[in-house]
Amino acid sequence: MDTPVTPAELRALLARQREAWHARTPDYAQRMDDLARLRAAFKARLEEFAAAMSADFGRRSRHESLLSDGMTVLAEIDYVRRRLRRWMRPKRMWADWLFWPARCEIRYQPLGVVGVIAPSNYPVNLALIPLVDALGAGNHVMLKPSEHTPRTAELLRGLLASVFPAERVTTVLGGPETAAAFAALPFDHLLFTGSTAIGRKVMREAAGNLTPVTLELGGKSPAIVAPDYPLDTAAARIAAGKFLNAGQTCVAPDYVLLPEGARDAFVEALRAYVTTRYPGLRDSPDYSSIVGDHQYARLAALVEDARAKGAQAITLPDDGAHDPARRVFAPTLLLGVNDDMRVMQEEIFGPILPILTYAAFDEAIAYVNAQPRPLALYHFDHDRARSERVLERTVAGGVCLNDTVLHFAQESLPFGGVGPSGMGHYHGHAGFLAFSKQKPVFRQARWSSMALMRPPYGRLAERIVRFLTR
Repeated sequence: MDTPVTPAELRALLARQREAWHARTPDYAQRMDDLARLRAAFKARLEEFAAAMSADFGRRSRHESLLSDGMTVLAEIDYVRRRLRRWMRPKRMWADWLFWPARCEIRYQPLGVVGVIAPSNYPVNLALIPLVDALGAGNHVMLKPSEHTPRTAELLRGLLASVFPAERVTTVLGGPETAAAFAALPFDHLLFTGSTAIGRKVMREAAGNLTPVTLELGGKSPAIVAPDYPLDTAAARIAAGKFLNAGQTCVAPDYVLLPEGARDAFVEALRAYVTTRYPGLRDSPDYSSIVGDHQYARLAALVEDARAKGAQAITLPDDGAHDPARRVFAPTLLLGVNDDMRVMQEEIFGPILPILTYAAFDEAIAYVNAQPRPLALYHFDHDRARSERVLERTVAGGVCLNDTVLHFAQESLPFGGVGPSGMGHYHGHAGFLAFSKQKPVFRQARWSSMALMRPPYGRLAERIVRFLTR
């Protein structure tokens, strides 16, 4: 095991990166070359990464790893490389007519050294996509992978060391103490992905240096099913998003709001989905394990707390599907929940799905608005007017209509939370902007109209002032 990196060593790494960045800020050619070499090296190691993640989790679906942690990263690199030249061009802006013939423009300047703290649930995706965006914007990067996925972290370190010199991209390994010291470094920007509770601590550490932060947190993302929407379709799409990675997804549906009378049919539709998609669930290679013993115990405690307070728990496909020894936590539905239960107060981050009902549709909207603003909101409806009502009357980090989770994979859309679910955005152009300074530039002409407005002020200045303040 490596000796933990000390705070002094972290500061030295940052100083080395900043010195190298000042000596030669990456230009367009350098950025394109960096991203091309990263893509080639990463693509060649996809199967290694899938195996490492499965070993870290205990069992993780190979196909889900290749899609969620492989395809998404490759797509992000391709999206950035295709558009980078256009994004980097200065943007001409109109000067106010009072200042003509002066000109204005916005230049996109890299910030310097960006810190990235990645979580364990998608340990490759949530490490490399922000790294790609930061490199595309012309920055150097220090990456802190999760200590809960050590094999994947080592593989990330080896990958990045094979592509980049340490003064351009550095990977720092270590536990919570290292992460706290990392967050306290005076980065030019810091991106953190993780829980709201840890996000608060990261923000406090960053505040000491006035480091700008992008926080990608979690929260309780609702799924609202409209009264006349097909229940089988809604159940399949909600289950696909909820049970992906065994629910260990920041944008997974956290609870469902159904019209009264639809609950039993919805439960049976979910049961049919799990039975069909995960035959022999305890041993299914397509159903992932929970990443650690502590997380497994937390999920079990959430269910027991709900039961003790009156909820009914239904395990899918049957009560024997759990396997604590291998951390297989089977899909679990909770009926009859209330806001006093921990499962309705905390982000679940696992395959537990509380099901609530509403009498009138506006009750569902009111319930969502009474909770902290979520990272994602899912609405299932074929009525465009009602969907517009949901979009206009709710605030969420992102929205999927008639599906779940898939908005995360759209490079053209910014990804980020709001309030307790996060701040700031990245992915695609939003990531380029997040890691750039949009520098405003005013270019004065040979002749300046403002020369008419210099003291001593006379009659002409008086007339101009009266006209401008009319």
